[in-house]
Order: sequence, then C-alpha cells, then structure tokens
Amino acid sequence: MAIRRLRSAAGLAAALLVTTTSAGCFAEPSPLPTIRDFLVAWQNGNYGTAAKQTDGDRTKVAAVLGAVPSQLDLASLHLALGRVRQNGEDATAQFSVSIDLGDGGQPWSYGSSMRLHRTNGEWKVTWSPSIIHPQLGPGQRLAIVTETPTRQPIVDNKAKTLLKKVQVEVFGVTPGRLANPDQTLGQLSKITHLDKDRVIAHVRSAPPQKFLPLVTLQIPAQAGDAAQLRQVPGVEGQTKMAYVAPAVADEVVGKLGPATAERLQQVGAPYQPGDTIGVSGLQVLEQRKLAGTPTVKVVAQDPSGSNGKILKEVLGNPSQPVATTIDRTTQVAAENTLRKVPYAASLAAIDPSTGKILAAADNTAAQHKSDAGQSGEPSQPSSAALNGHYPPGMTFSIVTTRALLQYGQKIDSPPCKQGTQNIGGENFTYRGRVGRGTFNSNFAVSCTTAFAALYRNIAPQDLRTSAARFGLGAPWTLPVPSFSGSVPTASSTAERAAEMVGQGKIEVSPLSMALVAGAVATGTWRPPQLLQDSPQRMPAQPLDASSDGFTMLQSLMSTSVRSGAAQQAKVAGRPVAGVTATVPYGNGKVVSWFVGYRQDVAFAIAVEGNRSAASLAATFLKAKH
Repeated sequence: MAIRRLRSAAGLAAALLVTTTSAGCFAEPSPLPTIRDFLVAWQNGNYGTAAKQTDGDRTKVAAVLGAVPSQLDLASLHLALGRVRQNGEDATAQFSVSIDLGDGGQPWSYGSSMRLHRTNGEWKVTWSPSIIHPQLGPGQRLAIVTETPTRQPIVDNKAKTLLKKVQVEVFGVTPGRLANPDQTLGQLSKITHLDKDRVIAHVRSAPPQKFLPLVTLQIPAQAGDAAQLRQVPGVEGQTKMAYVAPAVADEVVGKLGPATAERLQQVGAPYQPGDTIGVSGLQVLEQRKLAGTPTVKVVAQDPSGSNGKILKEVLGNPSQPVATTIDRTTQVAAENTLRKVPYAASLAAIDPSTGKILAAADNTAAQHKSDAGQSGEPSQPSSAALNGHYPPGMTFSIVTTRALLQYGQKIDSPPCKQGTQNIGGENFTYRGRVGRGTFNSNFAVSCTTAFAALYRNIAPQDLRTSAARFGLGAPWTLPVPSFSGSVPTASSTAERAAEMVGQGKIEVSPLSMALVAGAVATGTWRPPQLLQDSPQRMPAQPLDASSDGFTMLQSLMSTSVRSGAAQQAKVAGRPVAGVTATVPYGNGKVVSWFVGYRQDVAFAIAVEGNRSAASLAATFLKAKH
C-alpha cells in the first residue's frame, strides 16, 4: 500500500462560504454565531480562530484541524450548515462536509455534527475529533491509502513475458525517523528529478513508522543515482530482483522508471511519487492497462498506521497483461543477426498470412528518436524497424514491376549499363553484374540504370497506384510510433526516373517493406498488427484481380536469390525469395536493404552502411530455425 500525495492547502478555501440551511430564530445569546465562526474559520484554513470557538486546548485543536488537508491531500473543503437544535444550555449542529480529493473523481461527501455548551452566557463547541468525521476517534488521524495492483507483464504470442528479472534498489524513508524531512527529501528529489513538493506531501501523509518507497532504480543502469542516494541522511534502500527490464524488443516493449513530475503529467492521475511507471514503448502507452488503477480508501487510523477503519472506498481497475504478436524465437534471431553489425541496422518481420508483427529489432546504433512534435519537444525513442524513414532503392522494383505489369503488357527492358548514366536529367550509378539484359535479369541483379530508363513506360499516377496496393502510405496505425511509407507524386522527369528505382522523395520503413514482401508471398497485402486484442481496422487487399501479377513477382524475387544480386540470402531448406539494394541518401550516406520472404515469414532489413543485407538475411533465417 502507498499513501497518496498531498497538496498544499494554502488558499484552497479562502473564497468559500458556509451555507446555512437551518431555520428558526434564537433568543440571544444564540449558538449560531459560534457555529458559523467555527465552520467558516475551519473552511478557510484559519485553524487558530476555529479553535477559539471550542472548549479544547487551542493549540492542539488548531493542530488537529490544520493536519486534515495534508492527511487527505485535499484540493478543496466545503462545509454546509444544516439543522441546529438548542436545549437550554446545550445545542447540537448538523453540517455536511464535501472534500475534493483532487483525483478527478466525485467529491467525498458525508454528514457530521458538533455539540455545544453555554457557560456564563458564552457558547463553545465541545471539542472532539468526531467533528471532523463521526468515526474519527481520539488520537486518530485521517489518511488516504491506495492499494495498487501488481503490474502485469507484456507478453509474446505464446503468453510468455517479454521482461527479464534484474536487480533493483528501492529507496525511500521511514517518516517518523527523519531528523530533517525537508533537507532529506529535497536532496532525494534533486537526485531523482521527483517533484519535491509532492514528495514532501506524500511523506507527511504516510504512517510514521512504516517504510515508504519513493523511487526504484535499476542496477547497474542507474548505479550512479543509487550511490548518491545512499549518502543522503535518512534515505533507506532495499535491494531485490524484479521483472522491470525488457528481455527483447527493447524499443517496442519500452522501459519503466520513477514517477517524475514530467512523467506524472504524461500518465495523469492516479499515479504518484513512489510508483514505477512506463516511460517509453508499450510500457507507457499501455500504462493504465498494465498497472491498473488503485483502490482508494479514506481511513481513520492510529498515528502508526494501525487499527485502521475504512471511511470510504473507491474500487480501482485490475491490472492486465498486454499480449503482443511478437514471436520470441523470431525476435531473438533478428536481434542476434544485427548485434555485431557495425552500423545502425533494423529488421522487421511479419507473418505474411496475417500481417502480425513477429519481430522488430534494432541494434544499439539504430535506436532512433522520432521527429519532434508540434511543440518542438522530442518524442519517446522508437524502433527504427517500425518507424525508420529510408529510401527503398531497388527494393522498390517490386512496386515498379507491378505498375509495369498492371495492364498485362510485355516489358521490353533497356539494357543494363554499368557506371553512371544520365536519365531524365538525373545521374544514376550501377556497378553490379550486367546479366543477360532482359527485364528478368535486370530485376534479378537490381540494375538501377535499366529500371530508371523505364519511367517512360508508365504514367506518374500508375506508380502511386501500385504503391497503394502494397499499402505504402496507407493510414494504418500501431500503438507505438510507426511509418507506412510515403510515395509523393513526381513533379519532374528527373523525379519520375528516380522514383522508378526507389529514390527521389520516396521513403519507407523496414516494416512497410516487410508488408510489401508479405503481399508478394500471399498475393494479398495485409495491414500490420502488434497487439493481439487490437487488430487493424483496415481491410486486406489483393494485389491483382488475377494471380498473374504476383506470381511473376514471386518468380522474379526467387530468381534474384537463386542467381541474382541477392544470392547471399540463399539457405538450405525452404526456398527464399527477395531483392537487395544499396541506395545513397542524405549527406554521403547509404542504406543497404534486403526485402524478401520464406514460407513462414516476410521481412526487411535496413543497414545504414555498405553491408550485404542479403548475407544478414541468411543469418536471420538460419537462426530462426
């Protein structure tokens, strides 16, 4: 259990007025002025003034009333006077209490009462803690206690966790042992970036003799912060093992971290300092499902936190696991394939028959951040396998070929030429094998110059239509950042030639190209799916009305692996089909591609460097089985 954070009560009720609902007149001296003065002073935070209206010790009464805002972390307090009854020298007054706990829920409302006695013509409230709440006993305090559900895991397609157990250190305090709370909590907040005011309020509301966790750090990743916290007087640490780190698919699964002020703004109520919450990936995007919401109890308890009596209870929602489509065997094979690549590299793999994402792997260098949003602030790190933006180069010949074939025409290909050729006003360079000069052989060897020269054979809109059949630029979405590709309309002859070979302004992600490969494998393009219970709303779409178009693409891609530029992707067993490319982009950079499929998997590899992506494809397929 954890005690909720506290807000400052300063100025909360200064403008609030007590509403009188009593009726009748009283001969002076009447208890009504005393009742009014007490309730108005209490409501407005003038606790000393309120205490003067009682027969109790003024200092003690003021302290008890003044502790209520911090004990409840209240946002506002409203008191409304009800029926007043007088019987000689005694009187009773009923009133209602409405407390906004600041958690976005309904105010906590209840009825209470006070007794009064007149001595020497002066009315005084007979002091009792039950005035604050009828069930609050002598020496007791109010508190809000939350019972937080156990956080559930993110699991793979076989319901196995995608998290691993790592060492963590849980740092916190025992409130009653703090010699200088402000100093201790100020240092802790500075080191951990927690909201100091909320931490202090959180600690003040906690039972004094119980350890209160305030931050959980992973070791060794956060060993530096842990070392600093050990030096802060009053901070205590507890070491344990916990499933808090991603075992695979780091950027998709995401990470957990302390509930800093910034993160609390992102995930919202009811989380608080001391909670471990999602900070990236599915951990933050599915925070409420994974963590649930706490059951909130308003309790009366002894100062030690014992003998608690529940005054109000609001049930929370249970936590639930998040089931992904990630296949652990495929994911591990993908990560192992990329681990030793010296360049940033990413691999996306899908089940071609369903569109379910089996793997989204990035090596360390490929852990990109998405573009800044409208506010200019960078978003959470994302997987380049799902959200990378690259020119596809000659892997786009799949799309180009379908555009050329859509009218059933025979393709007469220009000869493949090595070196640099000016086509349509743009220079294109090809240094690979020439082959036999047919369209089939030019496709197999990924001949840039031959394909660029085919721009005259199709209208600009034909290429966009073909790309749309492969889902490039389609409005599908995933719960994590992703990119479906972009194929803008060419505005010049040079751009038309460039787009024939996947250059110009065309951009794709490894995932979008894996979906292209899956469409060739099955004859139907399918939108991607990452979560088991959240299938895409977009329908699947066949590539062609007849099977001729995609079966020819299957044949071309098989030839490319069997005897063309993608030969290094060949492995024993079931045949592999695919295309490869190395395409320049940016300032002197290149991206190397393999896009292809085998019976059980369609995938795309992008390497930000001159490296045989086809050989990586073979490594991946061998590791997968």
